Formats: sequence, structure tokens, C-alpha cells
Amino acid sequence: MPVYLDHAATTPMRPDAIAAYAEAMGVVGNPSSIHSQGQQAKRMLEEARETVAATLGCDPIEVVFTSGGTEAINLAIKGLYWARNGADGERPRPRILAPGGEHHATVDTLEWLERHEGAEVRWLPLDEVGRIRLDAAQDAFAVAPERIALSTYLWVNNEVGTIQPVTELAALAAAAEVPVHVDAVAAYGHLPIDFSALRVSGVGALSVSAHKIGGPVGIGALVLSRTASVVPLVHGGGQQRQVRSGTQDVAAAVSFAVAARAAADELSQEAARLEGLRDRLIRGVLTMVPDALLSGLPEGSPERVASNAHFTFPGAQGDSLLFLLDLAGISVSTGSACQAGIPEPSHVLLAMGRDEPDARSALRMTLGRTTTESDVDALVAALPAAYEQASRAGLAERATRLGH
Repeated sequence: MPVYLDHAATTPMRPDAIAAYAEAMGVVGNPSSIHSQGQQAKRMLEEARETVAATLGCDPIEVVFTSGGTEAINLAIKGLYWARNGADGERPRPRILAPGGEHHATVDTLEWLERHEGAEVRWLPLDEVGRIRLDAAQDAFAVAPERIALSTYLWVNNEVGTIQPVTELAALAAAAEVPVHVDAVAAYGHLPIDFSALRVSGVGALSVSAHKIGGPVGIGALVLSRTASVVPLVHGGGQQRQVRSGTQDVAAAVSFAVAARAAADELSQEAARLEGLRDRLIRGVLTMVPDALLSGLPEGSPERVASNAHFTFPGAQGDSLLFLLDLAGISVSTGSACQAGIPEPSHVLLAMGRDEPDARSALRMTLGRTTTESDVDALVAALPAAYEQASRAGLAERATRLGH
């Protein structure tokens, strides 16, 4: 039986979400149409929006459905940047504050804004466990705050699982009158989210994705406060507060809502269960492979998300370990799954001050609703042989490179 330990990349759809999706796909009607069938579709859509909003602690009107987390992040960052800088070509607020080690949906968006829109990105440093340094953030907000367009950061680091000090960072931004976007894709379903409280702290936008919580791929949401102003990425129709146009996917929204409700209902119990499995995995790996180094916060830390265990394996390539474990029927990851399958050193570990060989030796194991003790034990049992073989391959590669 294959073992799946890559839930941070995507997690299996919930059976009830699949059933809801299939049933809703049989309903005819564009939710923007005014006839009875269109209005039936609209009722389904808005009920789904209300459910998702309830799980995020926000008002339904603040939920803007998107094609997924990546679009939500792009809409928040580009939309806030354009809204704060106007349409006349001037850039009175060119600066964006963001930590190192962000997800590539953020990194690539910011780099695009640098190349094409004249943005000036200030990368905030991480400490050795992947936490954003509040002192550095405070210093960054103090320098010409009137020139800062926005600040953006992950709630949970998607590679090493570190939970960030969201409210403290938001308070710094609010004092400087800078809007904040939080990437909550890796937090949703694992941590309680109350956007109304975050809004008071200064957060204006928050991104989530359905397929990380057992919903379908292809739908996510940007939670956008009523007072936040963004320029849309997509025009044509003016649906969803003029923020995102296009015919809305009713079936996907209905399925998303079912998954969101289930994830919220079981959040506390599931977090405790996953924390126990995660700590069992950490102890097993460190016992069976003493050379392994746990990345991020230690076992049992309340600032480490319950689903994440991340290690580096000195002398072995992470992609070699991944391949060998895959042959043994175990699916893990070397990091984010959004880099088109291209092996590269972990930019998160580099931002945490680790060197490149270390950053190439990383493996991420992420747990989810379907993970069992036997899955964890299977990984722990298979890992020593995989590490030994990957280490030998690494030594041979180095000897060849040095001409020995």
C-alpha cells in the first residue's frame, strides 16, 4: 500500500466534498442569470460563500473566489500595489516588504513587479528556525513608511512549518499605515483563522486554497476587507465586488464549502492527532538516522504547525532520497511542489542561513487527514537504507567531480 506524506502539496479530496461536487455539477444555471435556474445556482454559490466565510471568521462579502491560492496571492499583491500607486505611471509607494523564504507564488510575483512595475522589494531576514525577525521588520517599517505599498508574509512557512507572529507583524504595519496581505494557504485547516480579529490588527487581505483542506483543485479564495482597495487582475463582468470577473464555478464552490466546514469542525482534534504522529515521525527519524537534522522549531513547539516535519540529511541529495523513497512506495517532498518539478536548493533554508549543500539535502514530510501510525512507521523503516544509498551516490558524485 503506497504511503502518502506530501499533504502540504495537496491532500486527498474528502468523499463528501467529491459527492457534493458531483451533485452540484448536475445543476444548470449561470449564477449571474436572472431566471429561476440561474438564481438557484446563485443561491448555491452564496450559501457556499457563507460557509467558507464562517470558517475564516469573515463576512461573506469579503470572500472572493479565485482559481486557487496562487491567483489569490497574485490578486492581493499586484492588486494592492497597483491601487496604492495609481494608474498614471508614477510610483509614489514603490516599496514592498516581504520575508525571505516565502512561497514561490509570492516570490515570483514580487520579482515580476520589480522587473515590470518598478517595485522595490525589501526582503526581511529570517532567524535560524525560519521565523521573521520582528526587530528587522520594525526597522523596515520605520524608514520612509509613506513609500511602502504593502507588506506580505506567510502565516505558516510551507517548507519548515514555522508559525509566524502574524498579529505582531500586522501591528507594525498598521502603525505605519501600510496594508498587509497574509498567505494562509499552509495555515488553513491547521490553525484557527479569525479574519475579523486580524482585520482589527491591520490585515486587509488573506489567501487560502481548497485543495489543501480536502476540497477540489482549481478553487481558492482571497479574503478582502471591505475597506481594502485592489486593482483586479481579470476584467469583464464585474462579478465579486468588481475585484474578480468571470462566471463563477458553483460546483467547485459548493465542494470547497463542504471541505471547509469539515476541516473547521475537526480542527482541534485533528491538530492534536497530527501533532502526535509528527512527533512520532521526528523521534523515529532522529533515532534511525542520527545524522539527520530537524529544520525549524523543535519537536513539540507550539510555534511549529502540527502537520510538518522537515529534515536535512548531510551528504545526501534530497532529490535522491525522494526518488529512493518513492521506489519504496513512500511519497515525500524536497520542498514546495510549485516549482514544476525542478530540483533546486531550498530557498527557505538559504534564507535561514544554511549553506547550499545543506539546502540541497532537505526532505519535507507533511501529514494529513489520511495519515496513520503505520504510514509514519513505514517511512522510518525505509529511511536508513535510502539514506545510506543516497550518501554513497553523493560521495561518488563528489569524487567524480574532483577527478578522483
